[in-house]
Amino acid sequence: MSLSPLDRMDLEHVLAHAPIWEALRDRRVLITGGTGFFGVWLVESLAHASRALGLGARALVVTRDPAAFLARAPHLAGDPALELLAGDLRDCAFPAGELAGVIHAAVAGRSPAGARQVSSDAELEATRRTLELARERGARYLFTSSGAVYGRQPPERELLDEECPWTALPPGAEYAQAKRRSELLCARHAAEHGVAATIARGFAFVGPGLPLDRGFAIGSFLRDALAGGPVRVQGDGTPLRSYLYAADLAIWLWTIWGRGLPGRAYNVGSEQAISIRELAELIVAELAPGSAVELVGRAGAPAAEAPERYLPSTRRAREELGLRERVPLRDAIARTAAWHRDPGRAPSP
Repeated sequence: MSLSPLDRMDLEHVLAHAPIWEALRDRRVLITGGTGFFGVWLVESLAHASRALGLGARALVVTRDPAAFLARAPHLAGDPALELLAGDLRDCAFPAGELAGVIHAAVAGRSPAGARQVSSDAELEATRRTLELARERGARYLFTSSGAVYGRQPPERELLDEECPWTALPPGAEYAQAKRRSELLCARHAAEHGVAATIARGFAFVGPGLPLDRGFAIGSFLRDALAGGPVRVQGDGTPLRSYLYAADLAIWLWTIWGRGLPGRAYNVGSEQAISIRELAELIVAELAPGSAVELVGRAGAPAAEAPERYLPSTRRAREELGLRERVPLRDAIARTAAWHRDPGRAPSP
């Protein structure tokens, strides 16, 4: 199934609020994970900015299968801002020449099904290679990490800030462990080798390109509502989450890459908490009025002392980089649904 173009209004939003485009005039950025949710927004926003501003900028995208990439995103075929590099990230030959930036948004060793079952060693090797590339070319570097590195959020802590100590990870948490190890490698390259390496710790997001079948609560709710309901909630619906719209996410990622302090991690997300049940009810009200919200699997579940939370503090990004959430959640849901409803735009496979 093909991935449709992002909405021009959203791309104009990124163009207007990411203050880094002149740094890319006649220059190149290597992007890994270019077919993922983060990667698609980075690649398309760069291509749009290059066209709109006459930048002559290019995204070099590493992919195992360039033909499959273009089959999935045919609207990018022939775009002068895109160059596909065939190969596995862990051993492919990087192109010669200058690079303004390296953005590592892939998860090396991810299972074919796309689950968060990854090889920590494979991820670390991919991070090491891309950091060494940035070091050799004098390029700014961005590593897309995850709020999962913090471990379980203590119930007494309303928001997780970047100085929160990491808690113990449960067995099998390879994804979080891989991100932790890669973050430490980024910090070491910044301190010891002078690499301008920044870290974006992503939390939860919504927007065009978000898969509706990968187990993300908001994706599942959107899928159910677009099908006419009911919307099914696993559990009691009390866990608290927050969601940043994808166009805002792209602004944050580009800004952290271009203006973040070397060796520094920045939380990326929204501080506007909403319970999972409230989220389902909001989506029903917006997309499937009159449909039901069904709680699934509550029988016998012990009552929690406090709702489970996964919420970032974004104070550092706001104060150091001037970033903020611009698209409210209600609008974000409507825009995402409109993208999926368009008969010419198929959901991501």
